[in-house]
Amino acid sequence: MPDTNLIEWIRHKYLAIVTDLDERGRRRWAAAEARSLGRGGVTAVAVATGISDRTVRNGIRELDDPEALSFGRQRKPGGGRRSREDSQPELTRALEALVEPVTRGDPMSPLRWTCKSTRVLERELTAQGFQIGSTKVGELLKSRGYSLQSNRKTLEGTQHPDRNAQFEQIARRVKAQQRRGEPAISIDTKKKETLGNLKNSGKTYRRKGQPVQVKTHDFPDKSLGKAVPYGVYDLKHNEAGVSIGISHDTAEFATAAIRRWWRRLGSRRYRSPRRLLITADSGGSNSPRTRLWLTELQRLADELQMILEVCHFPPGTSKWNKIEHRLFCHITRNWQGIPLETLEIVVSLIGSTTTQEGLEVHAWLDSEAYEKGRKVSDQELSEVHIKRNKFHGEWNYEVHPRPKPSIR
Repeated sequence: MPDTNLIEWIRHKYLAIVTDLDERGRRRWAAAEARSLGRGGVTAVAVATGISDRTVRNGIRELDDPEALSFGRQRKPGGGRRSREDSQPELTRALEALVEPVTRGDPMSPLRWTCKSTRVLERELTAQGFQIGSTKVGELLKSRGYSLQSNRKTLEGTQHPDRNAQFEQIARRVKAQQRRGEPAISIDTKKKETLGNLKNSGKTYRRKGQPVQVKTHDFPDKSLGKAVPYGVYDLKHNEAGVSIGISHDTAEFATAAIRRWWRRLGSRRYRSPRRLLITADSGGSNSPRTRLWLTELQRLADELQMILEVCHFPPGTSKWNKIEHRLFCHITRNWQGIPLETLEIVVSLIGSTTTQEGLEVHAWLDSEAYEKGRKVSDQELSEVHIKRNKFHGEWNYEVHPRPKPSIR
């Protein structure tokens, strides 16, 4: 047994510096002290400090071989206490079971969030026999894709009783179209953007203290106007064409965007298809209640000599339209923090949008002026060759091309 006075002397030195040492520092100090004492030094230091003799010997090996532990690490890979989820295999599943019943989400974001605090979850897990603290609960939630989020407006109205049935109808039609090797697209208008040196939400890297200077007030400049992006997203090839208009978001503008996508992209991907499937929401310029939408679809069907099949998402579910979270959210991310001063900048930023999944975006400027409030007569509407589906024909219908006039 080491001398009592020696042990007290070592303990006095250790207590004087221990608060300034991390795990590796304590281990190496104990090793240096044991080495300086010679024979019996490891035991003396272990008794005086409470550090295990094995740890002291590990410290001596580190002193002999400084490269044994990579810079910045406290211990070798795999060393230390096992994580809570490893020592308690059912912990993660139990946490998910507590969170899932009250989990809500936004289809535009992969993040999920929970109403319960980490301390509430800690108490419930402890009551089930698990050993865990609130900090660890937070780490597990983060690793599982949860985060604290504020309220967000995502509910657009009461749910239609056939909401899910229409989702299933759209999914079936898209799969059937893709099996035949024919095009299926998702369409919609992105939010109009006011042009000018105005603040754009989000942040971008710049030198510290040198942010982009923009106008104090976001008053629109009529001479610059607005940009109206209308997107056409190919559901199979993860490719999109965006037409940036300068006037009004009308049904004529919407069908012009589809026409441009077909001529520049779609016709290269698909050879002589019989039909084109269009999925869209139920509002705006592509609303099924808009007469001009139906008559412009007829004109497009006649030009392309294709059946245009349209499936609309039920009212109040526009955020579930694929183009929203496969294209528009990435465009917003790409231009965040950059003032949209000109149409050229808008076209360039949209066209440079990419994702790790291989999204390819093409952007074109549509300088045509589209008349707002254009009327369609009963006679024009009656000439539309429309075939409505038995299941919600107001949402699911086909516009067939009219026979070409014979040339004598």
